[in-house]
Order: sequence, then structure tokens, then C-alpha cells
Amino acid sequence: MKLSVTQCGLIIERGFVFRNSKPVSNVRFGRTEVIDNTRNPDFVRKFVLDFFFEEKQNLRFDVYNVDSRSCNISKHDFLGQTFCTLGEIIGSRGGRLEKTLSGIPGKKCGIIILTAEELSNCRDIATMQLCANKLDKKDFFGKSDPFLVFYRSNEDGTFTICHKTEVIKNTLNPVWQPFTIPVRALCNGDYDRTVKVDVYDWDRDGSHDFIGEFTTSYRELSRGQNQFNVYEVRHESKGVVKNRIQKCDALFFALSFTLIVLYFVCNRTQLNFTVAIDFTASNGNPSQPTSLHYMSPYQMNAYAMALKAVGEIIQDYDSDKLFPAYGFGAKLPPDGKISHAFPLNGDSDNSNCVGIEGVLEAYFQSLRTVQLYGPTNFAPVINKVANCAAEITDGSQYFVLLMITDGVISDMVQTKEAVVNAASLPMSIIIVGVGPAEFDAMEELDGDEVRVSSRGRLAERDIVQFVPFRDYIDRSGNQVLSMARLAKDVLAEIPDQVVSFMKSRGIEPRPALSSSPLAEVHQHM
Repeated sequence: MKLSVTQCGLIIERGFVFRNSKPVSNVRFGRTEVIDNTRNPDFVRKFVLDFFFEEKQNLRFDVYNVDSRSCNISKHDFLGQTFCTLGEIIGSRGGRLEKTLSGIPGKKCGIIILTAEELSNCRDIATMQLCANKLDKKDFFGKSDPFLVFYRSNEDGTFTICHKTEVIKNTLNPVWQPFTIPVRALCNGDYDRTVKVDVYDWDRDGSHDFIGEFTTSYRELSRGQNQFNVYEVRHESKGVVKNRIQKCDALFFALSFTLIVLYFVCNRTQLNFTVAIDFTASNGNPSQPTSLHYMSPYQMNAYAMALKAVGEIIQDYDSDKLFPAYGFGAKLPPDGKISHAFPLNGDSDNSNCVGIEGVLEAYFQSLRTVQLYGPTNFAPVINKVANCAAEITDGSQYFVLLMITDGVISDMVQTKEAVVNAASLPMSIIIVGVGPAEFDAMEELDGDEVRVSSRGRLAERDIVQFVPFRDYIDRSGNQVLSMARLAKDVLAEIPDQVVSFMKSRGIEPRPALSSSPLAEVHQHM
């Protein structure tokens, strides 16, 4: 997805510097125009950013009072700055984030308001269907076996292939199956950019015969089936008449076109984030350095790193920042009862923790009070979250469960059934495996290759993403890099899983916050 950003400043004749903060250094991304003689500027200039749901994209905003025409920012008066992530802006209610400026000791620097809107043409997914009439006959003993190749045009005039249809055998009037393609792949977000479509007759030896081509655009295709969405196939070898390429007889028709929007952007779908942590005895005594739960004063253990890595990104899309957090596989005081879904904060009436830091605090407190035991049962906490998801299936909310564990699942049969049931709900499950154990059972739940089934029922969708944390540990011991790698991979599938649920239920995208095709971030003082 792309966003455009407009900036605001605070004092007279100020400019506004926008930075994309990198792990090692800050890189200046852009600068607004200067607004003269005002303490409440509303900047016009917009900036387009690539937005990646699965990454933490740090931003810094600096405000200056421009005193001269110098391009050197150090020549101007610094008025304040603020920090946030791109996800914070997008995840704020209505895509509007208000931040206090700071940076001058003992002085109130004012506020800045950032607003974001989705660039709908950049993370959208289009589903379309085409057919043709009277294609050229290419096969000696039959008709033709036509298929289509779609190309996106590049700024340098070249074309890049972006889609191939299936082959329709022995026909001059093919109707291809509907197909889905990201709009970014089709036209790179430019509605009017040329899309070229080549028509071929399939041959077994790979020497496919060229039938012809036509050009269109995303905007034209989006009109769907009507009298204007018809294209004539051209072929240079058919001859040139009066400096024009002679047209073939074949006609192409766009039968249908549907646009699917990324639903959770700009708070149109609220993400609800839940955490579940493995408290079984196989993790080792938390007081010992060999334990996966060891509470070192110098560095985070694997559980805390996984929780913080994923949570700090996904919390930007949860507006209330209240996260239910559970443990499983422990004996609880005072009677030693085993629980597989106990609240980490100890409050059976309200399991919510405030922010990821609140979850971490409750996790460490639980390590001091409960007894690690077993077995490793997943189904109870999956069912608990699924029950919440089952109450809200209108597309307004989506539930993400993060489970962190060290070993083999004890209730695999029940867990498979819970996953199959949850697959029909607005819900995704992220499983992070920590420690050296083999995680064959986890791989089985991750339905990338073979869809999970239970009692003869296949899961409606693939909703489980499993990764072993050891694959992401940086060899140099850089925890920040390890966490960033982990978060990127485990969250990468969430957008597609959200869209797959919406499509399966026929839930249409809600109206955008603006009729503009661009996503904007405005600032006000």
C-alpha cells in the first residue's frame, strides 16, 4: 500500500522535514513547502510511502522556522519534533494521529496532527474475467488453444509480465476463468498506465503461436462488462495499411471486474490481538539460565523477544491497546489447579493488559507466581479466542492470536478441530516455536502445503502461520535485528488472510475516507 503525507508545522514561516528512520541512521525523506506568517499551518505537499504491514516503519517529524532561503536546515530555527511509526498513523481511529512536539527544554512546542488515507490503487486486489470471439485458427488439425499473457508497462517503455491465464483447448471463442491479481502488479498503482495483453495459441513443444495483442488500462478494465470494454486484437504480420497496424477480426470482451480493498487499513477493520504463552515444565526452571523463561537482567529471553517483536507492530492496528494475555500448562496458586487458559494478569474477569509492555509485565509476574507443569494443550486458548471472533463476523473486527511455545502439542486432535472451526471465523493464528525442539506438529498446522483437516472436514482457509524462532536469530547477537526478521515473516500472511475471510463472506469494502484515489496524511497545528 502507498500513502501520501502532508505536513504541518508550528510557528511563523516554518518548513517541515519528514524522515524515514532507519536502524542505523536517519534518512531525510522529504520537506514541505514553507507557510508564511502563521502559527497554525496546514501543509499541502504530500509524500507517498510504501507501507508494509509486517514491518515497523519508524518516522521522525522535525519542524523549523525558516529565516532565509538557505537549503541547509541547520541555518533555520528548530521548533520541535515527534516520533511515531507509519502503522500508528494508519491504525489510529479514522487514520488521525495527534502527537505533541518536543525537543526544546522547558518549552511547549505545540502539537502536530497526522492523518493517513489508503492509496486504494496500491494494495487493492482485482478479480476479472475475459472472453474472445473469432480468434485466428492456428492448429492444422483443430482450431486454437488460446491463452493470455498480461504485461505491465514500465516508465522506460518496456513491459514486465505480470499474469498468464490458463489454456482453453480447441476453440476460437474462449472464455477464461476469473483470476485475481494485485493492482500493484498490474499497473503499479497508476490507473491509466498501459496494460498490454498478448494472445497465444498453445503448443506442446513450447513454441506458442502469436495470435495478436491489444492494450488497455486498469481504469478501462474496471468498467466491467459494457459496450465500451471491447478490444480488437492486432497483429503486425497481418499487414500495415496507411501506417496503421491492420486489425484482426477477433474481439475481446471484459466480462467482469471486481475490486477487493485491504480492509484493515485506516481502521476500517479493527484488529484484536491476543497472546498465549507456554508455561509447561519442559521450558526449564525460570530461575536457571538454561531455561527458555529465564529472566535475565541483561537481555530478554526468547519468549519476551517473540512477544515484543510481533506485538509492537500489530499493536498499532489495535486502537484501544488492550490485549488479552493468557498462559497455558501451569499449576495456579493457591490450590495447584492446572490451567490451559489462565489470564497472565491474574484477573479472571478481565484478562486485558495495557499495551505490549503491560503484557510483558504480566508475563514476568506470572513466572514468579505459577508452577510450570503441563501438558501442552493448544485447543482451550484457540477456542477461547474463536468464541470472541464468532460474535463479530460482519468484517468490522478481526482477531489475531499469537501463541509462543517450546514443544510438542499434547492435544493435537482437539487442536486440529479448533483450527478447522476457527478457519471459518475472522481469525488468524501465529505460532512461534522457541528452543531447540522439533516442531513437526506445528508444521502440520501451518497449512501452506496441506490444508488442516479434522473428522473429514478441511479447514476453510489457511489461518495458521508457524515459524521457529531459532531461524531468525542474528549470528552477531543483535536482538533488534532478530526481532525485526521474525515479525516480518510471521505477519506477512495476515493481510491476505484478512482479505480471504472477507471474500469468503461476500463482505464488501467500506467506503474510503476520501474520494481521492490517493492516501493522504495531513498535519494540522
